[in-house]
Amino acid sequence: MSPVQIRSATPADAPAIERTARRSWHATYDALLGERAVNEVVDAWYDLSDLRSATKRDEHVFIVASKEDSTVGFAHAAFDAAHNGWVLFRIYVAPDHWDNGIGTALLGRIETELKDRGVSTYELVVFAENDVGVNFYESHDFDRFETVETKFEGVETAEHKYRKQL
Repeated sequence: MSPVQIRSATPADAPAIERTARRSWHATYDALLGERAVNEVVDAWYDLSDLRSATKRDEHVFIVASKEDSTVGFAHAAFDAAHNGWVLFRIYVAPDHWDNGIGTALLGRIETELKDRGVSTYELVVFAENDVGVNFYESHDFDRFETVETKFEGVETAEHKYRKQL
């Protein structure tokens, strides 16, 4: 089994990031949101031009995990003025690579990069129904500080908000 390589994302990674996001979103959210809604969200949130731009911005940390020259995961954190702090916006691993430590490796690299920038705390939001995500964050020492009811793509749901001290 070949090792996973973790590196900074480049604009050329945008199509592979979008493909990985689409596979992960379908595996995670089809039952909650429906296939059509998932496609619409991925189309909007993973626009190739936006992804390329995000990989080049200094106030972003965008990394990919690759194995045998194939992208198998990615993570993206950035300073968000609305939160007045750093937020982990995205961390996804292709479903056929779940439970292989890739998410943990991505998270570790994000945290190293944030520490190097002097960041001491960051936050994230995850759907309460996303058992994989909730279990992942809770097993990595995130503290849930709020749960809010929300409507997403026409679906009544809840979101957990987490914070982690570095």
